Amino acid sequence: MKQKIVSGMRPTGKLHLGHYLGVIDNWVQLQNDYDCYYFVADWHALTTKYDKTSELKQDILNVVMDWLACGIDPNKSTIYVQSLIPEIAELHLYLSMVTPQNWVERDPTLKDMAKILKTKEGTNTQISYGLMGYPVLMTADILMFNADLVPVGIDQVAHVELTRDIARRFNNVYNTDFFKEPQPKLNNCSLICGLDGNKMGKSYHNDIKISDTAEDTSKKIMSAITDRTRLRKDDLGHPDECEVAFKYWKIFGNDAETGTVRSECEQGLRGCAQCKRELGAKINERLVNIREKRNYYENHIDEVKDILKTGSQKAKEDAHVILDKVRSIVQMY
Repeated sequence: MKQKIVSGMRPTGKLHLGHYLGVIDNWVQLQNDYDCYYFVADWHALTTKYDKTSELKQDILNVVMDWLACGIDPNKSTIYVQSLIPEIAELHLYLSMVTPQNWVERDPTLKDMAKILKTKEGTNTQISYGLMGYPVLMTADILMFNADLVPVGIDQVAHVELTRDIARRFNNVYNTDFFKEPQPKLNNCSLICGLDGNKMGKSYHNDIKISDTAEDTSKKIMSAITDRTRLRKDDLGHPDECEVAFKYWKIFGNDAETGTVRSECEQGLRGCAQCKRELGAKINERLVNIREKRNYYENHIDEVKDILKTGSQKAKEDAHVILDKVRSIVQMY
């Protein structure tokens, strides 16, 4: 029997290259060897945007279309919407009863979210009950399917450790070994910065979206930061000091291409504009098939909805089995 993996993503709208390289590409590889459950975390979106839900349904569809376009296969993976599995909410309630308050308060992501809320101009800085419970809800997402592994980056290992702690505490309180203590599975992925050298993000306006046209991508790449010490085309370049463009070459180019770019840059034979034009073409080449599939799903949105309906129904049935056992362990009526 294959080991089980659970992972999710908030519905933030159309996804960008950071999502593709940092998460989705890894998911695509995992689904060949594991029993994968991938979910759109719409309840998690409400923890910070409970008052901004007008585009939530469309954002969910956009996320799933990007997943499908990138290669997440509904015949290999269970794709579902978190809020269509009410069993998760009930499990969250049981887990919250055995989770000490200070365990929640020490969660690093919760701290980061609180800081962001307090620094946003004009934002109500009160932390909601829902946001405080975010780490336990995340644990319920994972334990709902008794996952063996959770794919994460190194900065997210603390999440999985908290989940392990809560699973262990539940087992101890109720004298059982029902819940597994899931292990983190570190992503083997490429990280990519935004066009300005900072973290890539929709809110920073420095991203390249998976669904962008080739023309939009080429145009955006021309704004990427390069070697700030170069003033003229024939100045000797410093690829390792190039803040964005050369980093992208190391991701999208092969060894020979990257070596040529480095050599020509260092000799002053390659200007930054030429470099970025060729880079844009290289990125578009990587994304051409993905964008074709994305366009297909945009024109067959009912197919996307059917995939979500089928995946959510399967997830609900699997979750119901787990929840029945949990209710029995807790000795609910």
